[in-house]
This record gives sequence, C-alpha cells and structure tokens, in this order.
Amino acid sequence: MHLNALDLTVFGLYAVILIFVAYWVSREKKGHEKDASDYFLASKSLPWWAIGASLIAANISAEQIIGMSGSGYVIGMGIAAYELMAAITLIIIAKYFLPIFLARGIYTMPQFLENRYDGRVRTIMAIFWLALYTFVNLTSVLYLGSLAISQFLGVDMLYGMVFLVLFSMVYSIYGGLKAVAMTDIIQVIMLVLGGLFVSYLALNQISGGNGVIEGFSTLLEKAPEKFDMIISSDNPNYDKIYMDLPGISVLIGGLWIMNISYWGFNQYIIQRALAAKSIQEAQKGMAFAAYIKLFVPIIVVLPGICAVVLAPELSKPDQAYPEMMKLLPHGLLGIAFAALVAAIASSLSSMSNSISTIFTMDIYKKLINKEASEHKLVFVGRLTAFAAMLIAIVLAKPLVGQSEQAFQFIQEFTGFFTPGIVVIFLFGFFWKKANANSALVAAIASVVLSWSFKVFLPEVPFMDRVGLVFILCCVLAALVTYLGGAKEQSNAIHLDDISFKTTSGFNIASVGVVLILAAIYATWW
Repeated sequence: MHLNALDLTVFGLYAVILIFVAYWVSREKKGHEKDASDYFLASKSLPWWAIGASLIAANISAEQIIGMSGSGYVIGMGIAAYELMAAITLIIIAKYFLPIFLARGIYTMPQFLENRYDGRVRTIMAIFWLALYTFVNLTSVLYLGSLAISQFLGVDMLYGMVFLVLFSMVYSIYGGLKAVAMTDIIQVIMLVLGGLFVSYLALNQISGGNGVIEGFSTLLEKAPEKFDMIISSDNPNYDKIYMDLPGISVLIGGLWIMNISYWGFNQYIIQRALAAKSIQEAQKGMAFAAYIKLFVPIIVVLPGICAVVLAPELSKPDQAYPEMMKLLPHGLLGIAFAALVAAIASSLSSMSNSISTIFTMDIYKKLINKEASEHKLVFVGRLTAFAAMLIAIVLAKPLVGQSEQAFQFIQEFTGFFTPGIVVIFLFGFFWKKANANSALVAAIASVVLSWSFKVFLPEVPFMDRVGLVFILCCVLAALVTYLGGAKEQSNAIHLDDISFKTTSGFNIASVGVVLILAAIYATWW
C-alpha cells in the first residue's frame, strides 16, 4: 500500500510543525551568538519532561520499530526484555551514576574518562564511539528506515536515505541539542499514536473485527510460545532463538551489562541528562522515560507477534512492521508513517549531534585546535554531523543489508565493546585505585576476548558472551591495577563529596517500576 494525497498531507503538516518548533526554540537571542554550551548541551536548560521524551525518541528508531518487531516475529515477547529491563536500568543510572557525571560538569563521556584516567583513554574511547555511532548506529537506522520508506513511497532505498538525512538535518544541525530535545516531544507523541494505531488494528483484524481484547486472546491461543518472557526448552522454537535470548541469563547476565552501557555511558543518550536544569530535573526525566519504556513493547513488539498470525509467510522478519502498517486506512496511515519518520529522524539527529559533540570537544578542540573560538566549535560540530550522515548513506546497505535480523546485528556488534566500557566506568566510579593502564587493558581485552569467543566458541550465545567477557575484563583490569602498585589515584572520585539522595517522588516512582516489572514477569514467565 502506498501513501495517497491524504497521507502525504498529514505527513506534510507534521513536518511543517516540527521544523517550525525546532527553529523557534533554537533561535538565537538578540546580541547572543550560539556558543558550545548552547549547541551541545542546550545551555543546560532542559526540563524533566523534555529529557524523558528526548531519551525515548533518541532510543526508539528504525532498529526498534522495524528491527524489534522483526525479532518479535521470530522470538516473541521475550525480546521485550531489552525494553523492560531498560526501565529499571534508567532508575539505577539516575540515582547512582548521574550525580557523578553532573558533579564533574562534563560535555562528553570521553571527557569524563580523561578527567578520571588520562588523555590516552579519552582519545581511544572517543575514536571508538565515533566509529560505533557512524558505522553501526547511523547506518542501521538509515538502512531500516529507508527500507520502510521505499515500501510506502515506492522509491529506491537510496532516495529514502537521502530524504531521511535531509529531513533530520533541516533542524538538528542548525539548532543543536535544544532543537533535538524539544522536537522530540512531538516525535514521541507521534510515535506512541502511530504504534497504538498499528497494534489496535492488527489485534482487531485477528479478532475478525470483534475488538482488541478478543484479538489478544486469540493471539495468545494461536501463538502461545511467543509470550514466553524467559525462553525455555519447552518452547517449540527453542533451538532457533536460544542464541538470541539464552533463558534465565537474560535477567541475571549480559543484558544488564548491555543496558548499563547503553543508558549510562552512551553519549547520545546521557547527553540529555547532562543538559538538565538540575540533577532533580534529570532524575525526574529519567524516571519518566522508565515508565514509557514499560509501555514500549505494546507498540514495537506486539505488531511483530500479530504478523505471525496475519502474515506468516514473510520472506524477512524485518518486513513484519511495514506489513502491519498496511492495515491502516488512509489518513491513519499518514499518521503512522509520520510516526515512523519521527522515530528515525529523532534518532538520526540525536546520533549526529553526539558525533559532532565528541569529535568537536574530544578530537578537534583537544588535539587539533586548542584555541578554537566558540563560533569555530559550533561550525566544526555542524560540519562533522553533515560528514557523518554522508558516510552513513554510503555504507548503510553494505554493512546492514546482509543481516537477517538487524536488531540482533546491532546488539551483537556493540557487544564486542560493551563489557570493557562498563568495566572502565564502574572501576572509575567506585575504585579509587583503578588507573589508566587498567582502563586501556579492559578496552582492548573486551574486543579481543569477544572476538575469540565468537570464533572459537560460537555455540555460546552473544548475551552470555557479554557477561563472561565482562567478568574476565574485571579480573584483568584488577590484575593490572595491582601490578601497577594499587595506589589511590590523584584523580580518583571521592563519593563522600557527592550526594546520592533522591526525592520522595523519585523513590516512589522507582518502587512502581519494580512492581510493574515483577507483575509482567510473574504473568508470562
């Protein structure tokens, strides 16, 4: 089904509103030229509702909507563990990690690493993150997004990529983080509305027009194995999906490492919290995002499960969500299409903004032009974002197009680096004796050990591999620390100087997240 004039009108109206809001909130005040703090950290003025919405908009993109629906088609609701466990991870990050970052007054994660370790760690990790965001994240979002767009506009995927890049660049490269964060509020509203329309109509179709309740009951009857939250040997597809979701270790193993890395140490995620008005606003925003995450499986996983019943002969799992969108009547299809583009554009703009922040502050200003003016830094940031988008367009299809499930491709590739990243930060936070050499060893060992596991022990699920490599990196980093004398570092973090106290509202919200998670897993264990 292609979009008609009504759908394109709806999408056009959304685009005009979005661009108007972006330019309105990011306009320069008279006599005040945009500086680095304005551009990269929104002048540290974001309120909690903008932080929460922006966190979700940056997180949910084509790899979630298209990729996770595809994994839902193959695996079922168990893949929602990524979303559900992210909710409690956000609470942990907000309470125990965020106060440390804000106390240091940083722009970027590599900057924090130099602050805690040394310049070598900062530069190496900056180069790693630039490569990861450009060659994995941007390419994946562009490829999956253009795949969906090509189906609905009937255009070549290359044109779809160019359209997505131009659309996201129109406001993000000019306005910086503030434009991205404020427009993300609109993006999240569109995302939720579009996803609900798709899920509602898919369930209604399954019930033969008798409503979503009966549709959900029918879905449970026809595909009960798709609602196993913990994949066990009783599942008829156990042999096919165990490598992606290895049973109980999803809850007690490598998924924790991946979530902590993504939500705690990922520049394009944590940058929103760094731009908060205050730590209380940042924590409220992260709690708000946690509750949205609990809701996300309904709009990104459930359509994939519905496709098992409505479109059981799909050639590729990642076609599940676009196939379910075809159920929408014109008008609603325009809203759902706008929601899909909103999710893709918000992630592209978030990633490109973080790429420009890291390159400008950690590479250009640190190594190339230490005396660069504020105007020069903003110019370099904009140029970097543009260059990253061009690279992603060229490499998207060769890098991502060969993957059967794009979401799993992203997780497995980033899993090579994740264990080392988490070790570096946790040791830096909580062990005063951890030194720069131990951080470098953890980073290198993470890649070498992960590659070795994949090549020589391919029967080990990648999520278990992440957990095992994390433990080994901890051992190696501790060994290097003790071989180096195990003395307290001059740049160690003194936790006694940092307040981890949170408001009663945040504490109540945290308990609510835990109770909801417990209820979900108790129902569909």
